[in-house]
Amino acid sequence: MAGLAASFGSGAMTNSIPEFETDSNCFLIIGSNTSEGHPLIATRVLKAKKRGAKIIVLDPRKNQIGHWADIFYSFRPGSDVAIFNALMNVIISEGLQDAAFIAERTEDFEALKALVAEYTPEKVAEISGIPADGIREIARTYARGKPAAILYAMGITQHTTGVDNVKSTSNLAMLCGNMGIPGGGVNPLRGQNNVQGACDMGGLPNVYPGYQAVTSDEVREKFAKAWSLDSGPRTVDGGTVRGLSSTVGMTVTEMLHATQEGKIRALYIMGENPMVSDPDLNHVRHCLEQTEFLVVQDIFLTETAQMAHVVLPGASFAEKDGTFTNTERRVQRVRQAIKPVGDAREDWVIICELAKKMGASGFDFQSAKAIMEEINKLTPSYGGITFERLEELGSLQWPCPAVDHPGTPYLHKGKFTRGLGKFFPLEFKEPAELPNDEYPFTLTTGRLMFHFHTGSMTRRSKKLDSEVPEAYVEINVKDAGRIGLNGNKRVRVTSRRGQIELGVRVTDDIKRGIVFIPFHFAEAAANVLTNSAIDPVAKIPEYKVCAVKVEVV
Repeated sequence: MAGLAASFGSGAMTNSIPEFETDSNCFLIIGSNTSEGHPLIATRVLKAKKRGAKIIVLDPRKNQIGHWADIFYSFRPGSDVAIFNALMNVIISEGLQDAAFIAERTEDFEALKALVAEYTPEKVAEISGIPADGIREIARTYARGKPAAILYAMGITQHTTGVDNVKSTSNLAMLCGNMGIPGGGVNPLRGQNNVQGACDMGGLPNVYPGYQAVTSDEVREKFAKAWSLDSGPRTVDGGTVRGLSSTVGMTVTEMLHATQEGKIRALYIMGENPMVSDPDLNHVRHCLEQTEFLVVQDIFLTETAQMAHVVLPGASFAEKDGTFTNTERRVQRVRQAIKPVGDAREDWVIICELAKKMGASGFDFQSAKAIMEEINKLTPSYGGITFERLEELGSLQWPCPAVDHPGTPYLHKGKFTRGLGKFFPLEFKEPAELPNDEYPFTLTTGRLMFHFHTGSMTRRSKKLDSEVPEAYVEINVKDAGRIGLNGNKRVRVTSRRGQIELGVRVTDDIKRGIVFIPFHFAEAAANVLTNSAIDPVAKIPEYKVCAVKVEVV
């Protein structure tokens, strides 16, 4: 999430899902198994294909959406920046860029042009594994397919170069004038139903709600006044505004490291299951065991909750009242279908009760609507998104600054938020961990259609669990022969951090030298193996690339 936020402020889609069906003439899908991870969005893409839109899919494995693509190429995980640079090399050298858009709405084009001149299709073919003529085919199809939409997911962001990968998508979109128009844009597909809402409401370490920086004196003054923190200025870690610190906080990965160092002694984990979802799980377990006080708030006794000192029973979506904000910035009402079961309570109720017991003021909310009213006052992009309007209109897309504003279907119309769109010349950097003689395979991870995230809900559904009941690793047919699989059904996969045993599927749909493991299965968790190396800016771990060996059990 933070990786997306680093480049676009929020990580939200610049455009809207319905536009894919009606306006987009080309889709460049990279780092996303759209039909399995986001099937409703994939339906729009496939409807566009029926009217003639082209689908380009780039992925280390031929995933489901890849089978429906007009153009598909597999590539070496972690070579994204080189690929984007090569595409731009072709577009510029063949004069396919949108010169008017570049001149009127962007800056630093000449610096980008000079850098990508070094990334010829032939050079990048050796880096990525995509043939030079394939790179040219992709570039020409995207450049001539305006309006063209880039769709990506965590296959782009979960790298030590995740921020560079995201910036590369914006470079390509601006180069071809695909920003600020219906059916175009850069469209990150978020991983959960309300993760966008969580980010919008300040669920990142560097911002208040609405992406208002904690380092801004003006922003802190506004929130201090609203929250009656009027005891006068004080200094906190160098910041001096009414008790609100100007220090940027820690990300999840940094918090876990900090517990080991004794800098954090207690953790409060809400609706998250790091004992399956975080990288290097043996290290995660050690860190959680070191934590003096661990609180987990969830709807099931997850693998993480089983380690907690206190478990607080949260409410499911059907027991809640409020809003969800989806990947296209669309805010929608969630209405309580049943009262929370047993001792469960809505999350905001638990937080408010805890805050009051700790002596805090300002937590006397009586409803989700009352909380939204505070959001309307303090979060400019949500200023006009009231419960009353949502009841009337069904949904609204931010930014929506006032009650007479219709919402914003697509961003950057006529002008970028910062004024001119900035091109970022970016050199290709290798992943943190590469294969060698001891660990000859590259592992990448991902999702399946039938399971959601850490499986805490879907694996409790008999129907869904029966579809894919256990973990497996995908391996190329020739690689299977190389390790002497010979019809065996189970293998041991080992990295520098741990090992797991699991089933195996032999296929031609994955590139040689690469293996794929879905991460939903706690009993053979892919994240036992993954690398906790992080992007230096966004601090997102490199889930998508690590070196492993595969042995027959």
